[in-house]
Amino acid sequence: MRAQQVGEKQQQQTLDIRALTRTLFERLAELPPDSPEHERVRAALIEVNLPLVRYAAARFRGRNEPMEDIVQVGTVGLINAIDRFDPERGVQFPTYALPTILGEIKRYFRDNVRTMHVPRRLQELWLQVSSAAEELTVTHGRAPRVPEIAASLRIPEEEVRACLDAGRAYNAASLEAASEGGDGGPALVDRLGYEDSALTHVEHRDMVRHLLVQLPERERRIVLLRFFGNLTQSQISHELGMSQMHVSRLLSRIFAQLRNTNVWDGN
Repeated sequence: MRAQQVGEKQQQQTLDIRALTRTLFERLAELPPDSPEHERVRAALIEVNLPLVRYAAARFRGRNEPMEDIVQVGTVGLINAIDRFDPERGVQFPTYALPTILGEIKRYFRDNVRTMHVPRRLQELWLQVSSAAEELTVTHGRAPRVPEIAASLRIPEEEVRACLDAGRAYNAASLEAASEGGDGGPALVDRLGYEDSALTHVEHRDMVRHLLVQLPERERRIVLLRFFGNLTQSQISHELGMSQMHVSRLLSRIFAQLRNTNVWDGN
């Protein structure tokens, strides 16, 4: 029950942040760019969306870089996203901003802390792939697939995959190295092959995340409660004030849309 309450609180915080972000962008559009009020609203947008930066930065843990530095770099990406965002395009700000934040952090690692050699051609092509991915995310309202990026740049899909792999190659680690915590735990070579029970749910959660941006508000709320809040259909019906049968029918319709959308192509 405690975990359920925490999940519900986090979901509500996310919804509140999105609502406040929309309001601030509406206000920002009404103000002269050089006015003090414009700067205050812009600063508020940055502050409100810093959790998105920390979420993105958390993906880069374990790369021997201080988390404060990664967050600082990600904040630059957030500021760029705020300055470029156009609410009239009908895209949620987090959907637009996250690729920009991640791109800024990846460029930081590529230019400053990479210890593995990556061919210059792949480094240069990675810039094009990253830029195309950001533009396609805004256009489609979701993360683009490999074939879509390849078609946009008119290059083979194999080159796009090679660029994505190169973008993740930063540091080499010895298989014999001790655990990061220095607590005498097993080396990496001793932990290879470990099967995480949570891996069985990763694919489904990833598909759900892609689908969320395409759903109406009520259906999105149901999916969040079911898959991220771990509520039963009965609990969801009580939370939203509808019958359990109605919740079941809505979930079935969402699953059908998920299958027809084909948001997961394994790339």
